[in-house]
Amino acid sequence: MDVILVINSGSSSLKFALYSVEANANDALLTGVVSGIGVNPELKAKMNGEVLNNQEPFKSIPNDANHEWLIKELLNRLHTKYAQFKPIAVGHRMVHGGIHFTEPTLITDKSLQQLKALIPLAPLHQPHSIVAIEAMAKHEPDLLQIACFDTSFHRTQSKIEQMFAIPKALTDEGIIRYGFHGLSYEYIASVLPTYLGDKADGRVLVAHLGNGTSMCAMVNRKSVSSTMGFSTLEGLVMGTRCGLLDAGVILHLIKQKGMNVDEVSKMLYKESGLLGISGISSDMRDLENSDHPDAKQAINMFCHRAKEEIGNLTAVMNGLDAIIFTAGIGENSVMVREKICDPLAWLGVKIDDDRNATGKGKISADESKVKVFVIPTDEEATIANATRSFL
Repeated sequence: MDVILVINSGSSSLKFALYSVEANANDALLTGVVSGIGVNPELKAKMNGEVLNNQEPFKSIPNDANHEWLIKELLNRLHTKYAQFKPIAVGHRMVHGGIHFTEPTLITDKSLQQLKALIPLAPLHQPHSIVAIEAMAKHEPDLLQIACFDTSFHRTQSKIEQMFAIPKALTDEGIIRYGFHGLSYEYIASVLPTYLGDKADGRVLVAHLGNGTSMCAMVNRKSVSSTMGFSTLEGLVMGTRCGLLDAGVILHLIKQKGMNVDEVSKMLYKESGLLGISGISSDMRDLENSDHPDAKQAINMFCHRAKEEIGNLTAVMNGLDAIIFTAGIGENSVMVREKICDPLAWLGVKIDDDRNATGKGKISADESKVKVFVIPTDEEATIANATRSFL
């Protein structure tokens, strides 16, 4: 059976999935994720909805296993254990597409070099995606490889939305607001009619809340504004990233505190956000289970910034018809959804406590003027569909 292999490579994780090449086959045949790469790797996998034990499809995962080793072992096991599946193309999640890549793109030597040049704009993500592409080319050189970009979905925004108030020459060079999590938003946009019916083409705010967090304002299921900008630092509080920050703080750290660029970068990307505020953890689950006041402070700031950005995006859309929560925190944290929605009563938002506790589908009260839903995202299905178009 010919299949599409989807690879979503993160800094400490590797997600993979197999999809039929048949049109509209959105249900994965096999899915898996290896988490804790480089520390204590753990595999969770499913086939046709059935949970596989921790030894499949890998024999074992050494603690020092890197992304290339995992790609090689994945291919080996597909050839031996799951020989009924024959990958003929690979779709990769690529966080940053810069100004050149505005749609899914065939990986060539030229395009790969262009993608490498974008590493400074997404240092937590881009390098690992490139490693996966190179490993795949090394071990399966005949496979078609397609890059799918998190930035593409936001190219429907107006020029004003994409600009910074900086010299025009810099804007023309590509220093603009790109927006991210586009593959997640594209999937949500595709399924909105199932949940919202005629309101799907209205004014919808999607909150992608995970270790990386952002929000997107959609009208007619197209992006009109988003909270992330030139890099994956801007906007909301994240697991280890700062979100909104006065640029003067960076100047102060360099000029007055004597920090160099690498030190500032490490602080902004890896030592800030929920981890920086709490000093405890970057994981919302850990913070919710902690009685420490700094943990509560981190949660409160996370939700406060989300509330602020909902106000901003509502203004851009001239109103609000629906809010969608998705991704790890958005789909699973009853507390976060409550803390974000309760202060929005002035907008006509009212959630139902019992529905919110289930965390599935509609969680708004029947009398709520703004509909609120929890919708699981599926970036891998979006990548599979894009890759399928090249076949």
